[in-house]
Amino acid sequence: MTLLRTQLGTTLRGHRLRQRRTLRDVSGAARVSLGYLSEVERGQKEASSELLASICDALDVELADLLAEVSLRLRGEDGRVRPLVPAADAAGVPTEEAAVATSGEQPVAEPALALVGAPGRAAGRASGAVSLAA
Repeated sequence: MTLLRTQLGTTLRGHRLRQRRTLRDVSGAARVSLGYLSEVERGQKEASSELLASICDALDVELADLLAEVSLRLRGEDGRVRPLVPAADAAGVPTEEAAVATSGEQPVAEPALALVGAPGRAAGRASGAVSLAA
């Protein structure tokens, strides 16, 4: 079993080496001690989210991209996402999400916010203004 901190460190080190940068250079840019950054890269220290963000900024890598890359490596060969436990409602009946997850179908993403146009009610706003509705 691969530890998350080990995979994070390996991935960070890979980005640093591909950029041909030294530990000293990245630790200075990230404002992290050289020794601590070395321990993070070797998987010996569990880095906080703030520290990871600082190292990612120094490497010009998005934190979300780093985490996605680590996630793919931790999943292994097939890269499939498996639900931990099928969701059920209060009566114990599997939910629609659980049925979709076990059937292998890809769920359709729904927007979290919808743009709602209100040209008739926007007395003080410019024409065509929109508001956000959850």
